[in-house]
Amino acid sequence: MPKNNHPVVILVQPQMGENIGAVARAMGNFGLSELRLAAPRDGWPNPKAVEMAAGAESIITNATIYPDFMAAMHDVHLAYATTARPRDMEKRVVEPRTAMAEITGHSASGNKVALVFGPERTGLANEDITLCDTLITIPTSEENRSLNIAQSAVLIGYEWLCAQSDVMQVTRELPDIAPQEEWHGLFSQLEGYLDAADYFRVVHKKQVMWQNLQNMLLRSRLSAQEVRTFRGMLRALWERRLGEKS
Repeated sequence: MPKNNHPVVILVQPQMGENIGAVARAMGNFGLSELRLAAPRDGWPNPKAVEMAAGAESIITNATIYPDFMAAMHDVHLAYATTARPRDMEKRVVEPRTAMAEITGHSASGNKVALVFGPERTGLANEDITLCDTLITIPTSEENRSLNIAQSAVLIGYEWLCAQSDVMQVTRELPDIAPQEEWHGLFSQLEGYLDAADYFRVVHKKQVMWQNLQNMLLRSRLSAQEVRTFRGMLRALWERRLGEKS
């Protein structure tokens, strides 16, 4: 597998330079190299991140900064998020070992995969979770479930490295999955049509309904061409509706 197609690590609104450095150190330990920071709270560069990186300073130096999570996901085909599942949202949930085996296959087939971590105190917002295909849950003791971001990065990095020993067993071609920027275009178009058609009649229910619709469509894992075809179909239906009303 080409090194440049290893999964990228995205930290969404990370709050402390020390934690960013600790994640970079874990990445270096287990063969991950591309770090993306979406709206870091304390700005960038952050000298405390370099201090904590301990041998992985190049990962900090080469980290790319984005204004928000959507921008950091621009070329990503699949995103796996380490976060608790929201009660009002249906999302696929797997343990780290299963996730890394899947990601190894997707990466070998040319798909860009992201490992996503939310803010240390609050975790990912529902709007960010909606953009992710799968959630990773790390089994912990009932007496103490809490893991910090660095611990999570170590565990997931370890499972990633272990999964590489099985990479030669991946022989089947996995589908060409549309990157997030294609989905963003579809969702913007579809939401506009639904708003104009007064689909979300109960205003306070719109957010949950819209998130569920996005999750439903993302589970289909359409290719870029299929997304464009779907958008063309929606546009034709909408133009036909406008023609009938005129």
